[in-house]
Amino acid sequence: MIEGGCRCGAVRYTIALDALPPVYACHCHICQRVSGSAFSVQALVGEELLTVTGPIIVREIVTEDRTSSQRFCGECLARVYNTNSRRPSIAVVRAGTIDRSEELSCMAHIFTAYRQGWVEIPDTVPSWPEVPPLAEFVAALNR
Repeated sequence: MIEGGCRCGAVRYTIALDALPPVYACHCHICQRVSGSAFSVQALVGEELLTVTGPIIVREIVTEDRTSSQRFCGECLARVYNTNSRRPSIAVVRAGTIDRSEELSCMAHIFTAYRQGWVEIPDTVPSWPEVPPLAEFVAALNR
């Protein structure tokens, strides 16, 4: 069982997995703005594997082709995970909220066309300048 939670500890979660999930970095401008950093790092997990306790606030962001439901801690407002109508049943967990996050391995980088110039991506890690082909992306995460 993998555990994690928000900054203040009011929200805690478990992911029904035996091993830490693979994570990826997204360098798009939206992730830069939302994270306040050069990129965001996240894990894709089956929503049915995620059990969350504590005060969650949901904020829906609607665009022309999808609805993203962002989940934040109701106390410290840390973003914990989101779901997206284009990827039903998948939770996008913010990697920094996973306990033992220092043990995670970044398996791929996406939207690298927007990366900060000082960010270097190792040649051994798959990356795509925009949205990756789904099959390639999933293969990279599971290698």
